[in-house]
Amino acid sequence: MRQAGKNKLPCLPVALGELDIFLFGQGKHWDLYRVLGAHPHDGPEGSGYRFAVWAPNARSVSVVTDQNDWTPGRQSLHPVAASGIWAGFIPGFEKGWLYKFAVEQKHGGIVEKADPFALCTEMRPGIAARAWDLDSYAWNDAAWMAERREKGLPLNEAVSFYEVHPGSWRWKSAEYGSFYSYRDLAETLVPYVRDLGFTHIEFMPLAEHPLDESWGYQTGHYFAPTSRFGTPEELRYLIDVCHQNGIGVILDWVPAHFPKDTWGLGRFDGTGLFEHEDPRQGEHPDWGTYVFNYDRHEVKNFLLANALYWFKEFHIDGLRIDAVASMIYLDYSREEGQWIPNQYGGKENIAAIELMRELNTVVHDHFPGACMIAEESTSWAGVSRPVYTGGLGFTFKWNMGWMNDTLDYFSKDPIYRGFHQNQLTFSMLYAFHENFILPLSHDEVTHGKGALISKMPGDQWQQMANLRLFLAYMWAHPGKKLLFMGCEFGQWKEWNSREPLDWVLMDFPSHRGVSELVRALNRVHKDHPSMHAKDNDWTGFEWVDLSDYAASVITFLRKSPTGAPVLWAFNFTPIVRESYAVGCRIPGYWREIVNTDSALFGGTNAGNGGGVMAQSAAYGNWPHYLSLTLPPLAAVAFTPE
Repeated sequence: MRQAGKNKLPCLPVALGELDIFLFGQGKHWDLYRVLGAHPHDGPEGSGYRFAVWAPNARSVSVVTDQNDWTPGRQSLHPVAASGIWAGFIPGFEKGWLYKFAVEQKHGGIVEKADPFALCTEMRPGIAARAWDLDSYAWNDAAWMAERREKGLPLNEAVSFYEVHPGSWRWKSAEYGSFYSYRDLAETLVPYVRDLGFTHIEFMPLAEHPLDESWGYQTGHYFAPTSRFGTPEELRYLIDVCHQNGIGVILDWVPAHFPKDTWGLGRFDGTGLFEHEDPRQGEHPDWGTYVFNYDRHEVKNFLLANALYWFKEFHIDGLRIDAVASMIYLDYSREEGQWIPNQYGGKENIAAIELMRELNTVVHDHFPGACMIAEESTSWAGVSRPVYTGGLGFTFKWNMGWMNDTLDYFSKDPIYRGFHQNQLTFSMLYAFHENFILPLSHDEVTHGKGALISKMPGDQWQQMANLRLFLAYMWAHPGKKLLFMGCEFGQWKEWNSREPLDWVLMDFPSHRGVSELVRALNRVHKDHPSMHAKDNDWTGFEWVDLSDYAASVITFLRKSPTGAPVLWAFNFTPIVRESYAVGCRIPGYWREIVNTDSALFGGTNAGNGGGVMAQSAAYGNWPHYLSLTLPPLAAVAFTPE
C-alpha cells in the first residue's frame, strides 16, 4: 500500500451511462448503489476506483483521502451533464483506503462529507468511508433462497422472531467494546436461537451509526454494515450461517429520519438536498433529526435502492420499518402551525405513503417470500393489506395495542384483574384487521420501563409464574411472535445497551425454566397447525368462555382445517382451580401439551396428569366438557387424540 500523501494522480473524467442517469432522475434505479459511491474500475491508466456523488448545488467536489493528506482540490471530481452528479476516476486507488468528499457548498465554504453510498467505513468515532467492493463473497444458502421463493410469504406459517442488539447480547470480556464479531455471533447466537426454536432473528439496525447509544436508529451510513462487528463479508457470513441453519434474518431499517451531523446527509451541498429546506417538513422536533424529502425522486431512489441493497447483496429475509407513523402523518408530534397540510388540506404525507407502497411493491416483486414489517402505532387502516386494494402493502404490522393492553393487565395485582379482563379480550375485536406480529421489543424494557419480569406483581415466585403465563398467552394469541433478548430467561434488570445480558441467571433453575418454556412454546407453535395456519383469519380462533371475570379465567380454541384444535385455559390468579368445567365438541381423551406450572419450567407441578377425558354431558352450548385443574398463575393447553 502506498504511503499517505503519495497518491498525487489527478482525478480523471469518467462516463456514466445515460440510462443510469435517466433512471436516477426518475427515482427508479434499483441498483443505484453500483453507480454512485466508490467502485473498482479499470481504465487506460490502470486499475483504481471510480467515484460518483450527487450534489447538484455544489460549486465543486473533490476526493480527500488518507492518500492525499486530506487536502481538498487535489483530486477533483467532474460534473456529469444534466444530472447533478460529480464523478471521476483515480488510478491506483486501492481497496481499504479511507476517503471522504470535500464539498464546496452553494453559498461558499468547504465541508467534508461522508459518502452517502459508502459500502464500508472506519471504526467509530471516525466517519470516513473505506473503498470496498460488492462481489467478494461466495454464498452457500441457495437451498434456503430457493425455498423462500417457492413458499412465498409466511402468512400461514409458525413465525417467531428473536430480537437482538448484537452489541449487548454477549461480550468477550467485562470491558465495554469487547463485542462479539459477526463471526462470533455465527458460532454462538445462531445455535442458541435454533435450539430455542425461533424461526427468525431480528437485528436492531446494523447500518453504520456513530453513537452506540442510538442503537443504530440514528443511521450515519445507509449502505455500510457497522464496522463494530467486522467487515461486510463477515456480516454476509453470519446471514449465510443463519440460512444454513433454517433461520431467517430481519433487519431494522430507518427511512423516517437521519442525524444532523455536519459530515452526514444533512445540507449536503449547502441546501436541503436529502431533507426539506422548511423545518416544518424537514426536521423532527422530538428526535432532533432531519426528515427525508420523499417528494424528491432522487431521495426516493436513495431509499428504495438502499432497501433493495440489503435484500440483494446481503440476502436478508425482511425489513422492519421503524417509526412508520412519523412518516405518514405530517402533523406527527407537531403542534398547530408547526406543520404544512398536503395539497388537499389533510395531514397525510402523500409522498411518504406512495414511497411505502412502491417500496413494498418492488420488494415483493423482486424478492418473493421476503417480509416487509411496519412498526406503525396508530389505527391507520390497511397497513398490511395489498397496494391494489388501497393498503400500504406491508406483510405484517406490529400490534402495539395488544402489547400495551396486555402489559398493563399483567402489571395489576391478581386481586384486581377481574375488573380489567376486557384488556385481554378487546384485542380480539381487531386481531384480524391486519397481519399482526405481537411485539415484546426492546422499547418495552428500557428507558425506565424496567425488565419484563419486573412488571409482574407479587413475590419472586409469583413474578416468575406471571412471566411464564404472559409468554404462554402471547404464543397462544393469534399473530406472529417477537421477543426481545433476555426476556426468554427472565432477566431482572432493565436492558442497557452498554452491558451484556445477565447470562449468569441461567445457572438458576427458575430462569432455565423460563427458557425451557419458550422452547416448548415454539415447538407447540410449529408442530400444531391450529396454532399458526389461520393466524390472520377469524376461522382460526373461537372463544370458549371469555366471561368468567370473577375467577379471572379465559378459555379459547385455536383451529385450522388441517389439524386438531388446541384448547387454551388461562388462570390469571394464584388460586388453584380444581374441577373447572370447560366446554368442548370432541369426545374422548384430550392430551395436555402445555402446562406453564410444570416443574420443568419452574412451577409447582399442579395440573392434569398429562390429560383428561371429556365428559359426555352437555355444558352450556357445548355437547361435552372437560373437568380441569387450573394451576396458579398458569396456562394449560390440550388437544384431542
